[in-house]
Amino acid sequence: MTLTTIKRSAAILAVLSFVGAAQAGVSAAEAAKLKGELTPLGAERAGNRDGSIPAWTGGLTAATQDFRNGGRRTDPFASEKATLQVTAKNMDQFADKLTEGTKVMLRKYPDSFRVDVYPTHRTAAAPQWMYDNTFQNATRATVQEASAGPVTKGAYGGIPFPIPKTGAEVMLNTQVRWRGAAWNQQSSGYQVTADGRPVLVHTVNVDNVAPYYYREGSAENFDGAYWMVRVATSGPALRAGEAILGHLLVDESKTATWVYLTGQRRVRKLPNSCCDTPHPTSAGIVTFDEIETFATRLDRFDWKLVGKKEMYIPYNSNRLLVPTKDTDVLGAHHLQPEHVRWELHRVWVVEAELKPGQRHTSTKSRYYIDEDSWWPVLADRWDANGQLWRMPFSIPVAMPDIPAVVGTAWGTYDLLSGTYFIAELMNSSKEQYRMLPQPLPEKHFSPDALAGDSVR
Repeated sequence: MTLTTIKRSAAILAVLSFVGAAQAGVSAAEAAKLKGELTPLGAERAGNRDGSIPAWTGGLTAATQDFRNGGRRTDPFASEKATLQVTAKNMDQFADKLTEGTKVMLRKYPDSFRVDVYPTHRTAAAPQWMYDNTFQNATRATVQEASAGPVTKGAYGGIPFPIPKTGAEVMLNTQVRWRGAAWNQQSSGYQVTADGRPVLVHTVNVDNVAPYYYREGSAENFDGAYWMVRVATSGPALRAGEAILGHLLVDESKTATWVYLTGQRRVRKLPNSCCDTPHPTSAGIVTFDEIETFATRLDRFDWKLVGKKEMYIPYNSNRLLVPTKDTDVLGAHHLQPEHVRWELHRVWVVEAELKPGQRHTSTKSRYYIDEDSWWPVLADRWDANGQLWRMPFSIPVAMPDIPAVVGTAWGTYDLLSGTYFIAELMNSSKEQYRMLPQPLPEKHFSPDALAGDSVR
């Protein structure tokens, strides 16, 4: 065999081994479970052994008669009472079902923080076409390494890895969790100081589209942009007129964010809209990778799939949207517990350990992802000294008009300083979460449009 032949054979083998390593799709036989023992999105269809978690029977797909798109969302379980209250006094009995951050909050605020547990309802649902796409993704989607770490290839219009084998696959599923294809939301965000004083950080109008979920698209022509968001700030007065624009791509190294600052009167592209960079709409309080509990790239951490566990998590908490003022739900050190509904659900547990040579303010994190909706609901984050430092969270609500379970309010509790940040509070808003019949045009999400519409 000549040297040239040897080199050519080695190159072919290298390519084949790379392609094989990239293949993450499951077999057709395993994918068939999505039409039997698993739900169409990959959760266990059956309930748990004692019945405290019921079987999934299709989710909640019928809105109440008084529902109005964009209006105040009613609580489909308003008549139910909590069956259990977990407090600092009895928390040890339920320790295996509580996150580490939840335990710290119970100990830190024994007189005010509690976990009100209600009957579990598996309300998560999606359109049939999304289920069909998820079934196809199960065998065709792959994970490939890029400069942003693991990225999804070959998936479209559904959960990429409904039967995940790795922690990275679970986190990539959260990236494109289902919440509709186009929507608008009006909300406010607050920093609550350690002495319990709420400070308005922003009041915003947000336009969103999810090109990954356009019905007319396909895996073959998908350009990688899974979410585009445009934020216009109207308050407080000091920040009125500011704006932010984001193009989020499955290869997060290509994600781009622009801001318009009234003092500079121009649009600027942010150099690093990821990871532990402070996020502009939070006044620098939370980081980009704490948006909605988790966001952005995976390259700085090693991702370990710990497994699945039954945990108490915020869920179906439409009751949080009922009060008519944001301040009604803001407690001195946490959200008012009577407005947060917790339920027992199965979650995927994924741990992230900082890679050698990488830098981040949190050296270790643990994420809890709802098996039915793929929403990252809670997280624990440790600092460089090994102290449990931050507790990112999202509050999922049932939205049967989409249909979906969608996280609305999200934020982070600083377990050391006692401050917290909360975004997407909609209680004082004229509209809450309005689904759009058609996606907004692509030009609406261009930097030029952002500059043209800015008024200060």
